[in-house]
Amino acid sequence: MTVHTAIIGLGIMGRRMLEHMVRHTAYQPVAIWDPAPDACREAQALAPDAVITGSAEEAIAKADLVYLACPPAPRKDYALKAAAVGKAVFLEKPLGVNIAESEDLVKQLRNLGVPAAVNFTQAAGAALTDVQMAASSGALGDVVGVDIVVTYAAWPRAWQKTADWLRFRDEGGMTREVISHFLFFSERILGPLSVVWARPSYPNDTEFCETHMLARLETADARPVTVMASVGGAQPDRQELTIKGSKTSRRITDFYVDAVSDGGSFTETVERPEDPRAVSLKAQLDELLLCMTKKPNRLATPEEALRVQKLVETMLIGKS
Repeated sequence: MTVHTAIIGLGIMGRRMLEHMVRHTAYQPVAIWDPAPDACREAQALAPDAVITGSAEEAIAKADLVYLACPPAPRKDYALKAAAVGKAVFLEKPLGVNIAESEDLVKQLRNLGVPAAVNFTQAAGAALTDVQMAASSGALGDVVGVDIVVTYAAWPRAWQKTADWLRFRDEGGMTREVISHFLFFSERILGPLSVVWARPSYPNDTEFCETHMLARLETADARPVTVMASVGGAQPDRQELTIKGSKTSRRITDFYVDAVSDGGSFTETVERPEDPRAVSLKAQLDELLLCMTKKPNRLATPEEALRVQKLVETMLIGKS
């Protein structure tokens, strides 16, 4: 099976996925598009055989699968244009920033019946798979809650700065970009969550995204997910998710480093891969092949992504 792929949006995420699709034997990127000519040139250096098209619509027409790495605002339009002509769609997260628009997107994708998934990068990863197994086997004991801790010296981070939209309140911010991943992970382990209270902090300039987030979410049976996130100060990045069990707990650092504790220090469960991003993206792409043929797979569904989006947007508004 060779999947002819179009990539719309050639910033850091689009180029990253393009690079790993080129490496994967099942994918052939045939068309790429971005409104920025420099981004197109950088991407074509990674995939010389891919055609830079004159529009997103031209790219869609050439492919079996459309990967959307553009900012959230135009994502719905491109996804539905692709789905309307029978193309599979793989969307970056967040699904969107407007709840009503995303509800409509999910409904239309369901009605059109095309394969569709959202790129929460931990979905097919070993960490989530192993923690799910530990939870279901009883190795964790009773899962009593989750702690999410995210801290950055600056936002966007240095490698993200070309994606200028990430610093603005309308579409960007660490809650949508990072905390959403950990909320998705938490729901896979605990089940559906709701926001009990949330307190975001914003700069004086209301155009810019949040600098801090404190929140408590809960399951239907009141098990808590606690979020503490901040930007500022001379410090390394910290991205940490702790699944707390009565027997053992698991801490996932930087999306893939899995460590276990039975009350003492956390100990890593497996040797770190030489290139964790390559391992993660290959796993996602392997699962995407199953999605393309409508077989059971571990990728995030549009419905799951919508649930996470609703949590995130509630947190960004604030709730007391």
